[in-house]
Amino acid sequence: MVRLLEVSKLTKRYSQGNIIDRTVFTAVDHISFDINEAEVFTLAGESGCGKTTTAKLILGFEEATSGEIRHNGKVQTRNEKPWLTESVQAIFQDPFSTFNPMRRVDSYFHETVQNFRLAQSKQEATARIDKKLRLVGLTYQEIAGRYPSEFSGGQLQRISIARALVTDPKVIIADEPVSMVDASLRMSIVNLFKQLRDELGVSILYITHDLATAYYVSDRIAIMFRGKIVEMGSVDQVLMKPKHPYSKLLRDSIPQADPRQRWTTTVTLAELEQEEYLRQGCRFAGRCPDVMDICKSVAPADIRVDEALVQCHLYADQNDRQTAASYSMKTQP
Repeated sequence: MVRLLEVSKLTKRYSQGNIIDRTVFTAVDHISFDINEAEVFTLAGESGCGKTTTAKLILGFEEATSGEIRHNGKVQTRNEKPWLTESVQAIFQDPFSTFNPMRRVDSYFHETVQNFRLAQSKQEATARIDKKLRLVGLTYQEIAGRYPSEFSGGQLQRISIARALVTDPKVIIADEPVSMVDASLRMSIVNLFKQLRDELGVSILYITHDLATAYYVSDRIAIMFRGKIVEMGSVDQVLMKPKHPYSKLLRDSIPQADPRQRWTTTVTLAELEQEEYLRQGCRFAGRCPDVMDICKSVAPADIRVDEALVQCHLYADQNDRQTAASYSMKTQP
């Protein structure tokens, strides 16, 4: 099994305020995961959990505070921008902000072909572009000479995907790619991701808060909360048999078609996100139904439960909890 992307103990810290009154919070906190060849790996969680920051770090838009990112076994450095290479491409949330409204859509495709020297002539370039557009249900003739305002949001998002495919990437990073698309078109785009994985062997980092589409398209999934991955495993294991209280809360928030199985729990953002980011111990302790004393002072470690990794003291035995609590007391100032 080929690992195309490896993220190890990735951390990103930001500071707020001035020199006298400065607060440092960790937006991404020592997260680790990998993406294999021909796999859809999902980062899921509510807004403000660190998903998009993780994507920016992987793409090189921002520099990590610590940790390591490897593309095809090669360590990413400050001077290397993976989004400028043909092997990694990105699709963003808002298709309307992806394209300049004053610029014709087909010019983006020809620019990409030219920059990466993917064709010897304009005719060859047009044929390559048309081939990628047909993968998303469009043709070159349909987009040639037209501006972004002449397309719907769903069409523009499919054009964004086709543009990403021009370089034959090995990994596509899709940040909330269906959140601004009409519900009727979401599944067509999600089905396209499955097609790219199955027919072209493309791996996709799918970033979303929509667990319904995540369950449908993903092979593996990681649930993020306030910068930490609290549970990770196969999509069936994590979403059908969630272990972490936050994963259960997210799963239970999905609307059910059967009124006899309607869930009563909903996800509500805390009044102060910063409070949870700065909380000592488990960051979910403030709204966890299973909170224990240790949760308020000691950050849980990764624990393997069945086929998933879970950061939760519920699954540590009593001796482990006592040892962790004792260590925390000794190390506190």
